[in-house]
Amino acid sequence: MENETLSFESIINNNLSGRDLEEFNRIHFGRKDNLEVKLKESSIAAAKENDFEISAYAFPAKKEQTRPPRIVKVGVIQHSIVVPTDRPVNEQKKAILEKVKKIIDVAGQEGVNIICFQELWNMPFGFCTREKQPWCEFAESAENGLTTRFLSELAEKYAMVFVSSILERDENHSDILWNTSVVISDTGKVIGKHRKNHIPRVGDFNESNYYMEGNTGHPVFATRYGKIAVNICFDRHHVLNWMMFGLNGAEIVFNPSATIAAEAGSEYMWNIEARNAAITNCYFTAAINRVGYEEFPNEFTSADGKPAHKDLGLFYGSSYFTGPDGVRCPGLSRTRDGLLIAVMDLNLNRQIRDRRCYYMTQRLDMYVESLKKVLEIDYKPQVVHENDK
Repeated sequence: MENETLSFESIINNNLSGRDLEEFNRIHFGRKDNLEVKLKESSIAAAKENDFEISAYAFPAKKEQTRPPRIVKVGVIQHSIVVPTDRPVNEQKKAILEKVKKIIDVAGQEGVNIICFQELWNMPFGFCTREKQPWCEFAESAENGLTTRFLSELAEKYAMVFVSSILERDENHSDILWNTSVVISDTGKVIGKHRKNHIPRVGDFNESNYYMEGNTGHPVFATRYGKIAVNICFDRHHVLNWMMFGLNGAEIVFNPSATIAAEAGSEYMWNIEARNAAITNCYFTAAINRVGYEEFPNEFTSADGKPAHKDLGLFYGSSYFTGPDGVRCPGLSRTRDGLLIAVMDLNLNRQIRDRRCYYMTQRLDMYVESLKKVLEIDYKPQVVHENDK
């Protein structure tokens, strides 16, 4: 990844300074000062030793007279795979768990309360190949699989909530597969799970070869640190999906993703979708993407007329947080593993709802009636032409 741009932020910081940089920050990020939070020297040293990036930013709220601050430390982890994809399944998985544990340990010493990983974080993204083996062998039970047991111990050790995106093997329903995020409590117990609602069928990302649309609705998980929800990867392109988590009371919505920078990729949309959702729904969002190139043993095509290839292209990282006011922090890099921490006051959600009145003015009744009409077999779009009476 030597020839890849490190990050969007690096381009700006290398070319702007002084008032120009302040103005860029004000217009792009939403504030002149990104409110970087000081990290422990031991955390910085551990990150350097284990070759991952670490940074932290604050999202404060105004002091209220009737409610104390609700401060929560939230972390997201982006990372590349470790060993080649032709190695045994258990070797690949073990290497990823060992690598990520070092990052979790740093998050633990920083007092992080909640961590979310990227989509299907404990495996390579082999679904682009359309091969069943060995990728289906990475599937696990959401309730008692290896990855859940691994995280449950760390959750109890650090009093930390985990949002863990895995390939689920549903042992109670004919061993079928789901793209599932497991929410593990700070006590080490599984609170529940959510399955991806929208399955892409776009070139390499035709994931319906492996799993179909989820059946868990829009659950919000009440944790010790706040109410959280998970909007999984492709779900971020569907605004009603984001909306339903808000209507169900989510205070933080995570978007664990695996998305690429190739010609048909979504990098130009990445910086706005989770941010738009935070603004529209007045909650915090966290967008998490994996990092690196993942090469597979056999060539595959993308139904785009181009030659067969062995990798999808760059997974561009760039994970970031956004507050309910639309203010966001600088993202992690496009090329390196990283831990990004947000110190957020959840009181900000209600303060922004009171200020902007989006929920009060959203007219759900009108949309319900309009959507009913759209679903009718003889629906006619409401289009007015010049000569209509």
